[in-house]
Amino acid sequence: MRRPGTIAPPKGKLGVLTVGMGAVSTTFMAGVDLIRRKKATPVGSLTQMGTIRLGKRTEKRSPFVHDFVPLANLDDLVFGGWDIFPDTAFEAATKAAVLGHEHLAEAKKFLGKIHPMKAAFDQNYVKKLSGTHVKKGRTKYDLAMQIKEDIRAFQKKNRVTRTVVIWCGSTEIFMKQHAVHATPETFVTAMKENHPAIAPSMLYAWAAITSGVPFANGAPNLTIDIPALTELARQNQVPLCGKDFKTGQTLMKTILAPGFKARLLGMNGWFSTNILGNRDGEVLDDPESFKTKEESKLGVLEYILQPKLYPDLYGQIHHKVRINYYPPRGDNKEGWDNIDIFGWLGYPMQIKVDFLCRDSILAAPIVLDLVLFLDLAKRSGMRGIQEWLSFYFKSPMCAPELYPEHDLFIQSMKLKNTLRWMMGEDLITHLGQEYYD
Repeated sequence: MRRPGTIAPPKGKLGVLTVGMGAVSTTFMAGVDLIRRKKATPVGSLTQMGTIRLGKRTEKRSPFVHDFVPLANLDDLVFGGWDIFPDTAFEAATKAAVLGHEHLAEAKKFLGKIHPMKAAFDQNYVKKLSGTHVKKGRTKYDLAMQIKEDIRAFQKKNRVTRTVVIWCGSTEIFMKQHAVHATPETFVTAMKENHPAIAPSMLYAWAAITSGVPFANGAPNLTIDIPALTELARQNQVPLCGKDFKTGQTLMKTILAPGFKARLLGMNGWFSTNILGNRDGEVLDDPESFKTKEESKLGVLEYILQPKLYPDLYGQIHHKVRINYYPPRGDNKEGWDNIDIFGWLGYPMQIKVDFLCRDSILAAPIVLDLVLFLDLAKRSGMRGIQEWLSFYFKSPMCAPELYPEHDLFIQSMKLKNTLRWMMGEDLITHLGQEYYD
């Protein structure tokens, strides 16, 4: 891809539409409201708190990311979305119980004005949920066209100049690519025929892409990672990224596993279990939805450790993942890991990790960064899969002939080098040999 020329400035309002207005979405929306009113700090957001080194270390140039690239201002974000329940964002945030009373009270006026649009929902794809605030249509194509009209109506009502759509909904059942996913034409035909290989998440993605709107998938569903939609994204000059926000346990794996590999420490097994009590936990209590999440989580170690290249170290790993729905925990999930490694002469060692994390607190800054970076990519003329945003995902998308990069540190370097490339700065290699010649 050619380096972007002039990046269009972020003039006007940026519309942010989330599919699903539950814990993640409302925590994100409330956080942006509090942050732009100076009532909170955007901890965890690279776009708001991160810096980027430019040039040599001796130049001492490390501006904030938001001062280096022309990102949209938080004051220009306008929010909306869809949900299977009619609750306002404030009511949904209260039920999600992620935020404390002080933050809820502070954001009540703002959140109370955000009403969800009716969702395109089919319980066959999310067995554990049933909704009352749902669209009706004879075919899936009808529903997709209704979503397109929702996008147009939101844009007109709020006078936004640009829009981004992010799937923050529940995990759908496990699906594999089907012949109907091959081309834009076969995809449209399948929607009109109500083909079971067309999941609700795909309807939102198709509607966004054909409306010229960037789309990100925050769940492990098969959604935009099919040929029909990636081709449509190229045709419509739309950037895409996904899938499955990298928040708790998998975040730790992408931090720890590269360290083991760098030191060439062997591994016999990695056992992971989670307890989670929010809506996501309830949905994942269904075996078909869990299968989708399991596939996303299991792939991380294989790609990082590369057992085919290092069979003596990683060729016999026993990798197990479990998720248990436990309502008392709510959004405060616990990820427990037992890691069996071995070192010099094969002597065994163990590492235990107990991560008591807050799922939506970790996800909210990811949503913010993706909104701003996708908008930047769109204004830069970038289209299709944005692999440089892999940093944020458990199952990052990439070109068909590539394997996905899961190493968090390589992902971080790729993201920042992409920003340098976009702005015409030299890429950072960390070689530094010129200091010692």
